Amino acid sequence: MTKASLKSSLLLLLAAVVWGVSFVPQKAGMAYVEPFTYNGIRCVLGGLVLLPVIPMLDRLRKNSGDFRKGSRRDILLGGSVCGLVLFVASNLQQFGIALQDPETNVGKAGFITACYTVLVPILYRLMGRRSAGRIWLAAGIALVGFFLLSLMDGLLAGLGLALGLSDLLLLLCALMFSVHILCIDRYSPLADGVRLSCVQFLVCGVLGVLCMAIFEHPNLSAILSCWPAITYSGVMSCGVAYTLQVVAQKGVHPAVASLLLSLESVFSVLAGYVLTPGSSLSGWELLGCGLVFAAVVLVQLAPTKD
Repeated sequence: MTKASLKSSLLLLLAAVVWGVSFVPQKAGMAYVEPFTYNGIRCVLGGLVLLPVIPMLDRLRKNSGDFRKGSRRDILLGGSVCGLVLFVASNLQQFGIALQDPETNVGKAGFITACYTVLVPILYRLMGRRSAGRIWLAAGIALVGFFLLSLMDGLLAGLGLALGLSDLLLLLCALMFSVHILCIDRYSPLADGVRLSCVQFLVCGVLGVLCMAIFEHPNLSAILSCWPAITYSGVMSCGVAYTLQVVAQKGVHPAVASLLLSLESVFSVLAGYVLTPGSSLSGWELLGCGLVFAAVVLVQLAPTKD
């Protein structure tokens, strides 16, 4: 592993830590505001936080030979595409978390979301790029893990195999985050990562605020009541973590990036147990988490051929 690759991997790992912890304030915020309100405000905040960072970084990097600002078209187009996909993915996740049972550990949402690590190489295959057979084995393991995580308890309770709406939304969220990773893989080499990230958040935030105004009933008092949660999600999860992803992902293969980022699932479980006493996962759900994580590791052991 080269020094640059190691640096990129460590930055992606740091992003995973921030995202894993962010599942806790995301769930806590749903006690005060609705999903579009939460996501819209936090993404606008994330974009605004980056605006003063851009000129500061430009001054620091002006003598760097590998600094590439990118054309205005690449920045705006790439940021808009990534922002649109992020808008869909993040709101599917937020609605999925909002519909979870209050006693459910937020780590469950983290592990279902982590299915994107299997979906990324599968999408690569559908795009015509050959992948090792081990990837399909990992997909099967993840499917079993998802069954245990989302359906087994209901089956044992006599509720049949109905997939809960929360789980379905989170699974769709994993699919959209897979698309998001591929979009970043497409545009991050063309433009400065911080600029790309800033546009991404502003697009995502504006769409969220519009949906908030149309479909929800925002209340200033409620927004102020969950301001700590929104601030963490906006500054850390959006402004810091997603920017780390955009900046670092250009230095590693998308499938490797998906593994490192999917470790957010581990940190989400740990954060859930530490920060929200009383939350729990059943034995079947814990086994499902273990299988999903095993699939996450296995799929990354298989070299992806371009």
